[in-house]
Amino acid sequence: MKIGIAADHAGFDHKRKLLQQLAEAGYDVRDFGAFELDPADDYPDIVVPLAEAIARKEVDRGIAVCGSGVGVSIAANKIHGVRAALITDTYSAHQGVEHDDMNLLCVGGRVIGPMLIREIVETFLKATYDGGERFERRLQKVIALEKR
Repeated sequence: MKIGIAADHAGFDHKRKLLQQLAEAGYDVRDFGAFELDPADDYPDIVVPLAEAIARKEVDRGIAVCGSGVGVSIAANKIHGVRAALITDTYSAHQGVEHDDMNLLCVGGRVIGPMLIREIVETFLKATYDGGERFERRLQKVIALEKR
């Protein structure tokens, strides 16, 4: 599985740790930045290239970290084909994939700790979309909304 990862200044240190975690787990990881700590950077500039790569299927899933996780999730969801969600627990991390085919995990580096982020990421990446009739029916309704 090819994973994309991005973080602004508020998630910069978490991203470095996640890069190591993902590499050790054997994932093919593409880093979308930030590549240096810049307190003045803006989360849309960081997450949009990752979201576009997900939409073009250059990466299978993405992980985005900002201060709260809210900004990156809002910006990423503006990109057609991206299903991003702010996740703060492991249940939602797998349920979002299994039921909603979530493809971009957003976390808040200032609101949850590094061990919980690690567990959420592991859970997200191990989950698979159920594809059952009711989940697919709902997903198609979401996709139809994007096309309006």
